[in-house]
Amino acid sequence: MKKQTTLRWAAFSLILLFSSAAGKAQSLKDFFSSESTSALWLGIDFTKNKLIDEPTANLSDIRDRQYNGLNELIIDEGKKYNLKSAFHRSSELDHDVNYVNDRNTKVNEDDMKSTNTSDFHRLKEEDISNLVRGYDLKGKKGIGILMVSEAMGKSEKAIALWVVIIDMSTKKVLMTDRLEGKVSMGFGFRNFWAAGIKSVIEQIEKKKYKEWKAKAGA
Repeated sequence: MKKQTTLRWAAFSLILLFSSAAGKAQSLKDFFSSESTSALWLGIDFTKNKLIDEPTANLSDIRDRQYNGLNELIIDEGKKYNLKSAFHRSSELDHDVNYVNDRNTKVNEDDMKSTNTSDFHRLKEEDISNLVRGYDLKGKKGIGILMVSEAMGKSEKAIALWVVIIDMSTKKVLMTDRLEGKVSMGFGFRNFWAAGIKSVIEQIEKKKYKEWKAKAGA
């Protein structure tokens, strides 16, 4: 009986140990405290994006091809759009953009365009949390990183992106911050707006990551 009790306590202790480790890996403080904490890049969600003052935009092409072309560009040209460096990971930042890409192709064309410049600043943190809450992450666990595009503004010459860090097992938003990436020149839709995305990634690496780490108490 004593031996069985000892074995039960040993098994229970192991369960607690692994549960603690799993929970810790999903905390914001742990993510910023250790560069070895793994994370998954989920891509850029364009389902809330507004194309402001784009009268000649080919909406079906942007929805069906260009949005996901930007996600593919970030992965294909990882040295230029260096997410690993921006988020200070010591190993490769894994990616799975399939779910976000699928969402992007289902956007209603009627919701894509705007002639109201105030739409460049319309989303709140609550909107981002509600968006993520509706995700189907198919049992993924650990830290997930994504961006949510709020708007592409010709007048502002910038793209507004929300950087989001989530606990994938609960779909809880652990941190979100809105950044703007300036654009200047570029041939075609993808290259034009890719410059703004690159600017946001560089802002994270040079400044924002350090700020977020301090706020997380890491």
